[in-house]
Amino acid sequence: MLLVPTAEVETHPLFKTLGPEPLGDSFTGEVLRRSLKGKSTALKVAIMDQRVVVGVGNIYASEALFRARLNPKMAAGKLTARQAEILVSSIKQVLAEAIEAGGSSLRDYKHGDGQLGYFQHSFKVYNQKGKPCPVCGAAIAHAVLGQRSTYWCPTCQK
Repeated sequence: MLLVPTAEVETHPLFKTLGPEPLGDSFTGEVLRRSLKGKSTALKVAIMDQRVVVGVGNIYASEALFRARLNPKMAAGKLTARQAEILVSSIKQVLAEAIEAGGSSLRDYKHGDGQLGYFQHSFKVYNQKGKPCPVCGAAIAHAVLGQRSTYWCPTCQK
């Protein structure tokens, strides 16, 4: 555990390179777009980069990109201002819903009291390879991006 005075958090070596908190007011489409400018890496990999935004894990990145109708393979630097606003909104919605549901229990995740999370029952694309898209019915696709399983609808997320 590391205790850091609040006034020193932004300048502390372990925190100063971190991106904004995704549920905070400082995480906006403009902030996201600015941090992705010039990046050729896949959008999904970029939004999982803690220097871009903290706390967006693999599951939530796939789900947010589905809601935003953005292809996870697109170059992050090509994100438009409108797409960035939609993606930020989608990230915030997915994370808020996941928190409300107690997280996602896959394999071994449990709360401190032993209770399971329930967000996995709401997955639209994550771990749904080959199943029909809940919007258009196309088969959910799968690929590995940045050594992480990625799921998306090839029709809805062009």
